[in-house]
Amino acid sequence: MATAAPVRHLIPEDREVWESLFRAYHAFYEVTVPDAVYPSTWSRLLSQDPGTHVGFVALGTDEVPIGLAHALFHQSTWVETGHVYLQDLFVDPHARGHGAGRALIEAVYAYADGLGAARTYWLTHESNATARVLYDRVATESGFIQYRR
Repeated sequence: MATAAPVRHLIPEDREVWESLFRAYHAFYEVTVPDAVYPSTWSRLLSQDPGTHVGFVALGTDEVPIGLAHALFHQSTWVETGHVYLQDLFVDPHARGHGAGRALIEAVYAYADGLGAARTYWLTHESNATARVLYDRVATESGFIQYRR
């Protein structure tokens, strides 16, 4: 098994590389995000406000971030303890296959466990076969279909 990348919370010095990774993530899904979203998301990720997102990065051998995860704790009508939504997960394509994705998911699991969350969940596109191999190892596919407006 590949050696897992170390994971830590985002710090202010990560700003430039975080944005590069986040833009690459959006490009992977072929979506355009307004430029104003990046500074507002960054601000929320660093706010340490328990009602907003938390950000993690996986580090490469040179201690530079090679992947990111953004998670959000929220209340639920199904349990008293709430859930954690893993909204974004991305590893630089050149750094894949060495455990960074799994390490990021495990960091989000630890975050969720620390909050007593009953569930950690996320979405991926059905065509994301590479990521789904990992997801099938660390979680159970729910069978739910997402609808949007």
